[in-house]
Amino acid sequence: MTLRQLRYFAVLGEELNYRRAAEKLFITQPALSTAIKALEHQFGVVLFHRNTRVVALTDLGAAWLPQVQQALAGVDAVIDNLVMLSGTRRGVLRVGYLIGTGADLLFRLVRHFEAAYPDVVVEPIEFDFADPTAGLADGTTEVAIIRPPVDLPDHRMLILDSESWVACLPRDHRLAQRAEVAIAELLDDPIVCAPLTAGTWRDYWLAMDVRGNRPPTIAAVAATYEAETTAIARGLGISFTTSSVARFYDRPGIAYVPITDRPPSQTALAWRPSDLTPQADALVRLVQAQWSFGDPDLPDHH
Repeated sequence: MTLRQLRYFAVLGEELNYRRAAEKLFITQPALSTAIKALEHQFGVVLFHRNTRVVALTDLGAAWLPQVQQALAGVDAVIDNLVMLSGTRRGVLRVGYLIGTGADLLFRLVRHFEAAYPDVVVEPIEFDFADPTAGLADGTTEVAIIRPPVDLPDHRMLILDSESWVACLPRDHRLAQRAEVAIAELLDDPIVCAPLTAGTWRDYWLAMDVRGNRPPTIAAVAATYEAETTAIARGLGISFTTSSVARFYDRPGIAYVPITDRPPSQTALAWRPSDLTPQADALVRLVQAQWSFGDPDLPDHH
């Protein structure tokens, strides 16, 4: 069996019309018919029902078609990877980022990457708090800018930046006018938090590590900063966040107060080494080089 025979079968199976399939394959109808009959004869099977009016897949043909399509897609991907590995990188790179996390940083990285690899189309994809892995956990994205900690034991991370914790408070909160606060002063306040699907990331922003036997009182669940700050402006509770969020999501009815005694929150580029496509590998290497040698157009890193 040859790849050509598989492609002929797949196209005819999709079109169910010899004329259209032959046109799509740039061959004649008799050549397509001969190839399909040879394939069937080779294995002693019938893949198509034929008469003068219609072409239909047999039960066997219908069961085999998706497997052939998957196999051909894999072959196409392998060929694309050969082209890219040879130095001409083409294709699409899906880069995830967590909402409100490093969006400005992401677009600087994308600009640098596209300048170095103009044949690669970069698709930035934004994720809300329901998936703080920004698509890495289920393979939606290949690399992502995230804010650890996240449940990604098989991934590697490159720390890009770090920020201090701040408390997001209703404007009339008892500590809203303070210049700074300690985390313990806010542990009894109702808190607006991420969905349960956020896992360890949700626990991190609930400050579970310092609560001991004082479980949090959940005031509301929010998957975006807009929803979070709206709930806080309504006076439902407080939240813990970062200094950049305080810049990007300031609004009437809330106040941001620095927290003095929390380790910095980090922003990182994350990827799974075993699954890197050539495009993703190129991005990782580019970022690693920039962070090793410095780049005047990227933020200071820590």
